[in-house]
Amino acid sequence: MKNKKILFTGGGTAGHIYPIVAITREIRRLGWKVDFSYVGPKDEFGEILLSQEGVKIKSILAGKIRRYKNWKSILQNIADMLCKTPVGFLQAFFHVLFLNPDVIFSKGGYGSLATCFWGWFFRKPVLLHESDVVPGLANRFLSKLIPKIFVSFPISQTEYFPEEKMISVGNPVRKEILKGSKEKAKELFSLTGEKPVILVIGGSQGAQKINDLLLEILPELLTHFELIHQTGENNFQQVKAESKVVINKELGKYYHPINFLKEIELREAYAAADLVLSRAGSGAIFEIAACRKPSILIPLAISAQNHQVKNAYAYAQYGAAIVMEESNLAPHFFLEKLKYLFSHPSELEKMKEAAGEFAQPDSARFVAEHLLNYLT
Repeated sequence: MKNKKILFTGGGTAGHIYPIVAITREIRRLGWKVDFSYVGPKDEFGEILLSQEGVKIKSILAGKIRRYKNWKSILQNIADMLCKTPVGFLQAFFHVLFLNPDVIFSKGGYGSLATCFWGWFFRKPVLLHESDVVPGLANRFLSKLIPKIFVSFPISQTEYFPEEKMISVGNPVRKEILKGSKEKAKELFSLTGEKPVILVIGGSQGAQKINDLLLEILPELLTHFELIHQTGENNFQQVKAESKVVINKELGKYYHPINFLKEIELREAYAAADLVLSRAGSGAIFEIAACRKPSILIPLAISAQNHQVKNAYAYAQYGAAIVMEESNLAPHFFLEKLKYLFSHPSELEKMKEAAGEFAQPDSARFVAEHLLNYLT
């Protein structure tokens, strides 16, 4: 008897890939042998992660809409519309035809549109998951064709979709990152244990401004706190060099920059953290909540549909996070806010409890079980 087939698709960012990884792991934990495939834009990082999970990858071209108001972006948009999008739709047609999946699961994004369209055309069950408070353009279009849509945030906070179509499930989180320990973190990052630990996660797009913020006040920060700082791959050498200029050897033992936190490192970093400073992508928010960590969110100002700002304020409504927008973020104001929080432990405890109440750590299993219903 042939294995059943699940086809995943998405826009190609880490925010789309990690939930797919979480879902595939849950399906295997449930004892099912399933053939997994993924169709989306070429993305080396995503391909590595998915290949490690036994997911077969098929790349397609995908046109992207750029929102910058300049001639270069306009010309790129036109080129994508006339070239990449038609070719990508043709590629997706053949992938869906020959893969012949039993069900398609989409994480949204510009790279998912063609695959979901042909899934709908061939009358395959197509399930959408929207990570953010405000849906992207692809999921807005596809929602016209699909009867049910999984959403991460509560239905009352999620925009655009008809209420009767939505099922609030949270954003699937890898359970492995919830199993860290402070002892292993201390060994892995050479933590001193002398001060509260701040975990800084800038994200691939938004690390630079957070890095600049921290470097401006780094000596003052390290006087009070110990930092695990994910700088971003492209920024690591610059941040490391600049940090050596502004801090002395004594303070240097409290500063732990790293270019990228792999899963095992992220797990231990979350366990060690007393507070997390992060962008406001849905994946980051739901990981922070699942780990029950207080957080300060600095939403990326140029995110599509302003979704990070809306995600941040939607989460902050529960009392689990403080939002600081880039436009009015002053380094010393940020430092004083940190010092205030740690001088009021009851505030941090309330934030921790609120994060735990908001979290949906079983989201991946819920989605996995729903997908498996289509395989029986």
